[in-house]
Amino acid sequence: MTSRESLIYEKSFPVEAGFDFAGRVSGEVKAILTGMGLPKETIRRVAIVTYEAEMNICSYADQGTITLRVKPNFVIIEAADEGQGIEDIGLAMKEGYSTATDKIRSMGFGAGMGLSNMKKFSDTFRIISEVGKGTHLKMLLRIRKDQDSKEP
Repeated sequence: MTSRESLIYEKSFPVEAGFDFAGRVSGEVKAILTGMGLPKETIRRVAIVTYEAEMNICSYADQGTITLRVKPNFVIIEAADEGQGIEDIGLAMKEGYSTATDKIRSMGFGAGMGLSNMKKFSDTFRIISEVGKGTHLKMLLRIRKDQDSKEP
């Protein structure tokens, strides 16, 4: 897919269960991409998919990792966890479907938009999950250098 392009930047971030540090990784990723001078719209899309992946790890896994890779024309976000896994990926991809606990919902999370938002804002979205073992997501987002110059 992008193996021929040279890697400009790579960093992996550990993500722990719970919400004490939720949003930290997506904030760091946004700061890194801003510092690299990527287009604002690319940064926005990457921040959205990273935040959604991070919230899923915080909500459903004991731990996980989010990896940021930047290539000349793409940003790649990979999220892997050792959580409960997803029983029915097709159902989980539907907007509004959620298995969030009442506790998670009471904190304002668990609306069932995470996976569908990740797919919506990615140019390529792949998910592999095994019940009892965890989930692996890979999202590729094109860096569109002309994004900021176009009128909405």
